[in-house]
Amino acid sequence: MIDSVLMMLHAIERGDSAATFVRENPATAKVGVLDLGVTRGDGIFESVGVYSNVPLQLDAHLERLARSARMLDLPSLDLSVVKQAVLASIAAHEPAKELLSKIVITRGIEGGHGLTGWVLTTTGIDYSTARARGVRVVMLDRGYRSDVAQTAPWLLQGAKTLSYAVNKAALREAARRDADDVVFVSTDGVLLEGPASTVLLRTGDSLFTPAWDFGVLPGTTQRAVFDVAAGLGLDTSYARLTVDDLRNSDAAWLLSSGRLVAPIRAIDGQQHPVDASLTAALIERLTGPPGR
Repeated sequence: MIDSVLMMLHAIERGDSAATFVRENPATAKVGVLDLGVTRGDGIFESVGVYSNVPLQLDAHLERLARSARMLDLPSLDLSVVKQAVLASIAAHEPAKELLSKIVITRGIEGGHGLTGWVLTTTGIDYSTARARGVRVVMLDRGYRSDVAQTAPWLLQGAKTLSYAVNKAALREAARRDADDVVFVSTDGVLLEGPASTVLLRTGDSLFTPAWDFGVLPGTTQRAVFDVAAGLGLDTSYARLTVDDLRNSDAAWLLSSGRLVAPIRAIDGQQHPVDASLTAALIERLTGPPGR
């Protein structure tokens, strides 16, 4: 059984006629020890959920990859080659209900020329329990004001970078507090996002998510949820949300490419209502045939 398929990207800067990808053995492939992605976390990535061998929101992920590249002043990418590598890696993998394709782009060797990149497709984690039972979250102060993206763009809030040490530390803190995940809050009390997820709230017949200009990562799964919401009789809105909005919501979720839609069942140790029927409906529409 094939557990993972690796495609190494070469000359992927846009306009380079040599842009291509080559399949390599994940166990023996090498990244240089001077690569800035390794030594500095200087790079970007995307994780694309794959359901029944179909990549979900692939074009949206590629658009976000390009956005992150611009924010980090990386060269423009040949997204067509990256897309071909993702599709080829999925096709080469053993058929599975759920896979995850991770696209990684680094600034390359320090002092050298050219980007380093690869696509790795692996068997997806089983998130069925999180989707069915829900997750327990704690709210943690991110340490930034909600206008940080405008006042300090060099902090790269809203980019999907390889620098994940803070996010991992937050998840360890959640575990110490007997929780599964985190919802970040700004120093001025604005609801933001999870370390690897977008926050979604339902109040009545309306869905709300934090506006992107508060320094949150634009969510690909959240965009897809908003696209199908009208068919479920729901309005959608990007808004300035607070902790009280989360606590007082009729239901809430964490959205991500791998986990898809995970209801929040507890906030800081207090139980929160779960909308199981809407969770199931959203997952069905996200993973089903287009236009369902």
